[in-house]
Amino acid sequence: MASVSCDNKQESELKLKLKLYSYWRSSCSFRVRIALNLKGLKYEYKAVNLAKGEQFSPEFTELNPIGYVPVLVDGDLVLSDSFAILLYLEEKYPHHHPLLPQDLHKKAINFQAANIISSSVQPLQNLATLKCIEEKISSDPDVKLAWAQHYTKKGFVALERLLKDYAGRFATGDEVYLADLFLAPQIHAAIKRFNVDMTQFPLLSRLNEAYNEIPAFQDAMPEKQPDTPLASAS
Repeated sequence: MASVSCDNKQESELKLKLKLYSYWRSSCSFRVRIALNLKGLKYEYKAVNLAKGEQFSPEFTELNPIGYVPVLVDGDLVLSDSFAILLYLEEKYPHHHPLLPQDLHKKAINFQAANIISSSVQPLQNLATLKCIEEKISSDPDVKLAWAQHYTKKGFVALERLLKDYAGRFATGDEVYLADLFLAPQIHAAIKRFNVDMTQFPLLSRLNEAYNEIPAFQDAMPEKQPDTPLASAS
């Protein structure tokens, strides 16, 4: 009977395990991977190949009708949108590396910085937007690149100004908070995908160096994910 009980326990734990539907290069998925790592939460990685259009499959749109990653499955809960997922994880696991400071002022700055990226930068340079530009405006890759660079730089100028009076080792002090989870993937994309000259952004460049030293950030990197094509190419 003890063996059966043990088997049932393992089966129960397996069912309760978090599942993250993710794409290796998605900066929105990247944010959530960092949070899960910081909070020490184990999860099952479910790859969704955006380049092949798997986000539009009936199976995936059943989870998220708009066809975006990430999607987090926690038992009976299916939750999409990285901002919603991060706030959910913070509410459910508040003592596993808090993602928000107690100070109300700093908390508001974290929300503001995160929102600059999630509403004014990332949507304007994501895969769907760049594909639309290619189809509707120009197939010239330089046009897409210039578009992505323009909105990335615009957002980074705002972030440099916003954070200059709050940054310590990280965006709003010496602890990693919500703003950092949004900044790290966006800076990574700016450097690796869009060839943005980061010398214009000394504060963000310094923060990026700090992020690259943290295991939770390192393990969430696109090139470290199981669906990255970079692994087979190296």
